[in-house]
Amino acid sequence: MKAYETVIGLEVHVELATKSKIFCGCTTQFGGDPNTHVCPVCSGMPGTLPVLNKQVVEFAMAAGLALNCSITQKCKFDRKNYFYPDLPKAYQISQLYLPICRDGGIEIETEAGKKTVRIHEIHMEEDAGKLVHDPWEDCTLVDYNRCGVPLIEIVSEPDMRSAEEVIAYLEKLRLILQYLGVSDCKMQEGSLRADINLSVREVGVPEFGTRTEMKNMNSFKAIGRAIEGERKRQIELLEDGGKVIQETRRWDDNKDTSFAMRSKEDAQDYRYFPEPDLPPIEISDEWLQAVRAHQPELRDEKMLRYEKEFGIPEYDALIITGSKQLADLFEKTVALCQKPKEVSNWLMVETMRLLKEQEMDPEEITFTPAQLAGLIKLVDGNKINRTVAKEVFEKVFKENVDPEAYVEKHGLGLVSDDGVLRSAIRQVIENNPQSVRDYMGGKSRAMGFLVGQAMKEMKGKADPGMVNQIVKEMLDAM
Repeated sequence: MKAYETVIGLEVHVELATKSKIFCGCTTQFGGDPNTHVCPVCSGMPGTLPVLNKQVVEFAMAAGLALNCSITQKCKFDRKNYFYPDLPKAYQISQLYLPICRDGGIEIETEAGKKTVRIHEIHMEEDAGKLVHDPWEDCTLVDYNRCGVPLIEIVSEPDMRSAEEVIAYLEKLRLILQYLGVSDCKMQEGSLRADINLSVREVGVPEFGTRTEMKNMNSFKAIGRAIEGERKRQIELLEDGGKVIQETRRWDDNKDTSFAMRSKEDAQDYRYFPEPDLPPIEISDEWLQAVRAHQPELRDEKMLRYEKEFGIPEYDALIITGSKQLADLFEKTVALCQKPKEVSNWLMVETMRLLKEQEMDPEEITFTPAQLAGLIKLVDGNKINRTVAKEVFEKVFKENVDPEAYVEKHGLGLVSDDGVLRSAIRQVIENNPQSVRDYMGGKSRAMGFLVGQAMKEMKGKADPGMVNQIVKEMLDAM
């Protein structure tokens, strides 16, 4: 069998986090009853005119700058004509000839080291509606709520060679966009979707093979399986003497296979022409500079700062900055308690453990920086010990309780009353004469056992330092 190389390029559709749609004032909020977030403009009524949302342009510029693109300061919209039930106007307003961003790229980590994936262009466009297929009634329903939601489409060059490289590219892209605040990139809500353009060729052959496209993939796991499945299908087809047909295919993740949908359209099939209802966009130097000046600190810069400013390990900085939610939580909590290493430890150990147990993403965390800072201050102030703190944190994580109020309500504060501790420890010593004899005989571990029994007697609410001190004092006095 011949050796084949996979060639992959992506078209990534990103829903922008504006409050209103790209050409009208309808809300972009996810969900809502079908066909309630619509108006005459986004539902394509005759005689209506679009008005461009300025923030869409600024978000597109911000994304382009972060992805090292050049900004097209004189760009325009084009009309892409096609009829489909989820596009009521029978055309989509997009950009073909003068997209807002071009010629960028981002660096990803691969098994072979660092690699740059080039970005061909980024263009702005409006989203279409959503088709809901009802197998029970054997019909298809249309929800137009998504019509007119602003998108940027990020088109890469065919620089990726494996599913691993594609996932690395998408993960970095998603993180950059989340840090910018231009999109929440919630794949389960369709905020980030990828079209996979894939072909195979014999190793060493310079020409690309015939590509297929799998559209609207919104899960990293499904994307990985789809790439491997389509790669295998194309290689088997070529090995059997067949030809790959340029077409759009649909990946069925349940059946682990793809199906042909339609032959792949080219630009001429859409009969593009300049959008007559929108004037060209002129981006002044001042406007571009204003957007550039508001670019936030991205992950790579943040990692270096965390290590230098807060003194946390490189691995911790890598994990914490791997989620904007975690990074924001870290910084705001540190600002409240001034204990960066403590905050890092709580996020890296207990938070990560509970996220894994609850099968949650960091973006689903609901506790606040004030709650975590409050818990850290309770431990630091010797109000509770770490064992109790872990119990309280679990309640904070799952039920959003106030840590100080929870400790007070359940009587979990440390007992530091000398008389109470001595009474409990005296009882433990009397109940464990063999351990006392062992200690007297030079077995220092026996003291650890007695300390443990004393902590158990106090239900974990004693100050361990005081318990150790009093146990040793009592034993040495015998």
